[in-house]
Amino acid sequence: MTFSNLGLSPSLLATISDKGYTSPTPVQAKAIPTILKGRDVVAVAQTGTGKTAAFVLPIIQRLEEQRLNAQSNRGKRISALILVPTRELAKQVQSSVVAYAKKTSLTSMAMYGGTDIDEQKSQLIEGIDVLVATPGRLIDMLNQRAVYLDSVQTVVLDEADRMLDMGFSDDIYRIIDRLPQRRQSLLFTATMSKYVQSLSDELSHYDVNGAVHEVRIEPKTKTAKNIEQWLITVDKDTKSALLSHLIIASQWSQALIFVEKKHAAAKLVAQLAKRGIDADSIHGDRSQAQREQVLERFKRGQLKYLVATGVAARGIDIGQLERVVNYDLPFKAEDYIHRIGRTGRAGQSGEAISFVTLADFKNLIKLEGRLNHLIERRVIEGFEPRKPVPETVLNYVPKQKR
Repeated sequence: MTFSNLGLSPSLLATISDKGYTSPTPVQAKAIPTILKGRDVVAVAQTGTGKTAAFVLPIIQRLEEQRLNAQSNRGKRISALILVPTRELAKQVQSSVVAYAKKTSLTSMAMYGGTDIDEQKSQLIEGIDVLVATPGRLIDMLNQRAVYLDSVQTVVLDEADRMLDMGFSDDIYRIIDRLPQRRQSLLFTATMSKYVQSLSDELSHYDVNGAVHEVRIEPKTKTAKNIEQWLITVDKDTKSALLSHLIIASQWSQALIFVEKKHAAAKLVAQLAKRGIDADSIHGDRSQAQREQVLERFKRGQLKYLVATGVAARGIDIGQLERVVNYDLPFKAEDYIHRIGRTGRAGQSGEAISFVTLADFKNLIKLEGRLNHLIERRVIEGFEPRKPVPETVLNYVPKQKR
């Protein structure tokens, strides 16, 4: 399939071709035609699957068609609202809007905290077609009556699960209340929890074509072949010592280390510091500004070891990241794939290492069954678990799916 099969305009196809893209990703192929029809979409899609283009391209086309038909809100109100969890993601999405809209007359802006609010107000007065915003700053602007949402035709919640995990639930529902009932609603999420489902039900309560329509793009339980995956069986109380040993003995240049709980992130950073290893963390208790500062240091290579909860690390995109470590084994195969997908980007080789305690093996077996392959077991001398792993478990081979 090519982009020309999706119903996109010649100008957008030319822009896509200029960027060197030839074939749409699965989420793009399934979502774009539905969005172009004005239907609501709920998409379960991981970071790195091309989801931004999946909603930006059809939004641009629909707004440009209205512009040509003299039906635009330009100079009056915002036509499309894209809500994102962080300033960094707002910048990324805004950059995509600008790139894809370069052959059109559409205007856009990114609105987020930590910047001059008066400057953002001036941009709004000039007229904006597409607004990319974080919930907190948008609420501030709504309270100051600097922005109005009564003419929004399409609203997008990007990384909806992450926004909820970051505590934006109340802000999001307040924003939804300000939107017109007749609108197109698009929700993109990496996971579909009951809370995300409730948000989806509230957001998609009225489809512009008369009925709610959902397109679900479930994440595939498949990992990239260019990522070397292996695991170590270790006792829980020696995991930090093992991590320190690997960092020092193997002279790792950089690593993204995943933990399950936010309190575990701070604890691990302290344990590494005692062994002379400089690390930092991002998790739910740190402010957005703190997370972005730490992440920027990591991207620049100024910080070698970043400890993160899975939620806080969502959206990290570092082209040359060599390895990730599952210090805590995730419960879901989708989370495992999402985590190790931070490495091995753009065809580069990567390494994914998982620490597995005896208590994790039941979950490991389920995870490998979903992945449909066995993760290589390795032994690090001096860190063997005190209680041997049963041979039936150690040599378990998941059943092949038909």
